[in-house]
Amino acid sequence: MLRQLARLTRPIPAAGGDALAIAVYGDGGGAHIVAKESGFEGVACVDDAARLLDVLCDVWARTKQPWAERWARGVLEFVLWMQEPDGRWINFVYDWDGTRNLHGITSATGESFWHARALVGVSHAWLTFADERARDAVLSGLDHAVSKPAPADVRALHILTARRLIADAGVTSLRPAMLGWVQELAACRDGDVLKNNDEETGPPHLWAHIQEGVLAWSSTLLDEPGLVDVAARSAEALVVPAVDARFAATSTSPYDVASCIYSLDRLSEATGEQRWAALASDARAWFNGRNAAAAPVYDRRRGRVADGIDEGRVSENSGAESNIVAAEALLDDALDVARALEDPFARPPVDLPEPG
Repeated sequence: MLRQLARLTRPIPAAGGDALAIAVYGDGGGAHIVAKESGFEGVACVDDAARLLDVLCDVWARTKQPWAERWARGVLEFVLWMQEPDGRWINFVYDWDGTRNLHGITSATGESFWHARALVGVSHAWLTFADERARDAVLSGLDHAVSKPAPADVRALHILTARRLIADAGVTSLRPAMLGWVQELAACRDGDVLKNNDEETGPPHLWAHIQEGVLAWSSTLLDEPGLVDVAARSAEALVVPAVDARFAATSTSPYDVASCIYSLDRLSEATGEQRWAALASDARAWFNGRNAAAAPVYDRRRGRVADGIDEGRVSENSGAESNIVAAEALLDDALDVARALEDPFARPPVDLPEPG
């Protein structure tokens, strides 16, 4: 995870002398791949950088590894540089010279995943490093989150930022907005199942679907115990069957699985029920072979997480998102790696020896 993320990280001098960004995709050998899912998108994006920043803040806070702080601060420089003066974020750069993709559908400013994820990552950096630029960026970006509508899966990320700022920074002025947002999430459902947006039909996709966990995590802070019931009923209908089936869908990504783990962990914390913790453990086992391929998705020797399973086969590729969300879901493993890892930028990470 961390070793592959280091392999994918590169300087981006246009954003500052210490700025770092992460290549979106990588192949099995560590080579970078350009994002082309919606035409030519670019080589690196805020969406991934902000999530990496969130992880690195945790890694540094718990290990105090100097390289983790430098890495996090370098990524922060890139994310701050990608924010427009009006507070919104551009997502992609076309190249490592820093040419910004201003108009692509997956890159232009708006009430989007990358704006919401930037708020999550930059708010964490503000509280971790006391960087006043990060504070200003978050408060400017929040103006758009508060004043504009957003689909439930994006709104869930706004709630994560609001909860962090209320609980850890005392920004209590966000409480009314957060309360309204959790009510939006709880109302966006089909029967018991929480949806990703109002237009979604059929079973919701699991990619970035963390609404159950967000509601459960918000319940105590907002003194709204009914949110846990809403979250639990949706998890029973959507998340539990996926875990029991070993995520046997034709195609499953690490983000599908990590999203379920997030919700199960939050339900375990909110209820104290061992069953949710056991389900989270079963879901984590997907990375080690409890899956449709009956093979590990996390290659511990090479320090990389594959991009998922398609039709029973583990992908040969290993990009940013897969390794970031795996580090979130397997944080204890990531911390163990971090404690043993020499500076990955002074000495490029290598594969561990074959056992035996």
